[in-house]
Amino acid sequence: MSDRTTPPPPPFAEPGRLRNVVLIGAAGSGKTTLAEALAHAAGAISRAGTVPDGSTVSDHEAIEHQQQRSVQLALLPLAWRDCKINLLDTPGYADFAGERRAGMRAAEAAVLVVSAAEPVGPTVLALWRECRAAGLPTAIALTHVHSAEAVTACQEAFGEGHPDTVLPLCLPAFRDGHLTGSLELLTGRSYGDAPAPDPAARGALVEAIAGEDDTLLERWVAGEDLDPASLTAALRRELGQNTVHPLICTAAPLGAAELLDLIVDAFPSPLERTDELPPCDPDGPVVAQVVHTAEDQYVGRLSLVRVFSGTLRPDTVLGEERVTAITSPFGHHQRPVPAATAGDLACLAKLAHARTGDTIAADGVELDRWPQPEPLLPTAVEAHSKADEDRLAQSLARLTAQDPALRVEQNPDTHQLVLWSTGEAHQAVVLDRLRTRYGVHVDTVPYRVALRETFAGTGSGHGRHVKQSGGHGQFAICDLTVEPLPGGGFEFVDKVVGGAVPRNFVPSVEKGVRSQLAKGVLAGYPVVDVRVTLTDGKAHSVDSSDAAFQTAAALALREAAADGTVRLLEPVDEVQVLLPDEYQGAVLNDLSARRGHVLGTEPGGPGLSLLRAEVPELELAHYPVDLRSLSHGTGTFSRSYVRHAPMPPALAAQYQ
Repeated sequence: MSDRTTPPPPPFAEPGRLRNVVLIGAAGSGKTTLAEALAHAAGAISRAGTVPDGSTVSDHEAIEHQQQRSVQLALLPLAWRDCKINLLDTPGYADFAGERRAGMRAAEAAVLVVSAAEPVGPTVLALWRECRAAGLPTAIALTHVHSAEAVTACQEAFGEGHPDTVLPLCLPAFRDGHLTGSLELLTGRSYGDAPAPDPAARGALVEAIAGEDDTLLERWVAGEDLDPASLTAALRRELGQNTVHPLICTAAPLGAAELLDLIVDAFPSPLERTDELPPCDPDGPVVAQVVHTAEDQYVGRLSLVRVFSGTLRPDTVLGEERVTAITSPFGHHQRPVPAATAGDLACLAKLAHARTGDTIAADGVELDRWPQPEPLLPTAVEAHSKADEDRLAQSLARLTAQDPALRVEQNPDTHQLVLWSTGEAHQAVVLDRLRTRYGVHVDTVPYRVALRETFAGTGSGHGRHVKQSGGHGQFAICDLTVEPLPGGGFEFVDKVVGGAVPRNFVPSVEKGVRSQLAKGVLAGYPVVDVRVTLTDGKAHSVDSSDAAFQTAAALALREAAADGTVRLLEPVDEVQVLLPDEYQGAVLNDLSARRGHVLGTEPGGPGLSLLRAEVPELELAHYPVDLRSLSHGTGTFSRSYVRHAPMPPALAAQYQ
């Protein structure tokens, strides 16, 4: 392959000549290295891995180099033979699962990248199950491979009891533990230091491919040497039905051309998509969806869209959006293209309203969004300066438009600004983008949960507010009794007899009580679940007032708190944890250590357990990170508020 320095313009291909492929793999599996090898094999980048503007295939942001991981979806349009391949490189780290799922929405097939340097563990198997659940035809690219045993391990791990469904398409050759060449079993083409032909290996492959085609199988049994075209057509059919999974060993540059050939020959085109999305018709009404949003320092917002129907052209109006220029991205480089037809992907600049996941269409069509990971890691922040505070809200709005996995909350109870992310790596990316993209500096502060106070026993209070100041004075006296009302919220009862507190001042007493309850009577947290009874009081015909009785009521409530027993309440969430069975014991022990009450366990799918527990919210602030560590990145959880419950006295003392 020649060492080109200028990427060839991708063909404006009709749907049948398009292949949309998503690269999926665990962190460190070698996805980006494989993507660069494919791009080089296609003549799109130099041997140094750069495009003309000096940028690399992916990893556009400085933080990606700092963290040594991809954090966003990257599109690589490649020309191979007579097809355009839209290669979608996705992050492998669990924090960025939303980017992976966006790539899966935009693609018709997946390549699962598996590193042979590590055993096929739960993280890789979870990604495999995700591809299967999405119905994506999936091939396997084996990286860091040092021996043929890695191929057998993949067949056993992904064959799900039928190892012959994972089909090695090439016979690898090794020298000193390194892949040095391969032999294509279907065509006989050799690459590098290829091994000698192996009729048994080819026979096993042919039997697996032809097994579901009676005609081919009869020809094979009769001794006919089946031609590669017939076998490739059968492979395409079986892969499209997700009944077989081709496997190719890769070690740049070996394996790149073979994988590109496989994508062109056997992967489905957009015309073969079978889900409920609009049919792929270039002449139909335009229906597109934003699958990724980025910021360019010169252009501004760039929206990567997948066109499902119609042909998207510049200077058209679709609903609230006006399409101006259409470009095809490669690294930081944007190449203008005349149109994007059904099945293709392209970038649109400066859309006015559309965010990631939104539909762009002229006739009000709304496509379902793909499932996003729930952001469950809270980070409380404060603007570093007044200048930062002025820009913070607008900057966060722009970030949430780009990143559906980020949630911003102004907590009404604690009055904190909270950024909810999917994990520490995602949190670091959000804070870095605030600083580097928008020049906004924030300080992280301890996250607070919404505690409450309540009365554990009955208390009585006498409130006396009497002042003389020369003119009209202030005079109000009231007696209150406060008792617990578990789960009952707040109830105010008037039991005054004989007009000791005039009827027109009873609402003032209730208003004063409510105001003091909101401020708290012990540690400054709102008081809940109490019944307050006005039992007696006194008024003055001239000096009593609404304000005086509000003040007297507050004084009486505070005295009742000193007389009774006030306890702190903490929020309790119901937590549901889905994880592989092998980690169930460790996670159950951890939940117990978090003062959790386990409600039960049940099967969550093949090899999976679903745990349900009630856990105090104070114990969940760091749980997304800890669960990921306990389950080796395979566990997920959800949480929902259940109630406030009494806090243990020793712990409550820390918050008083």
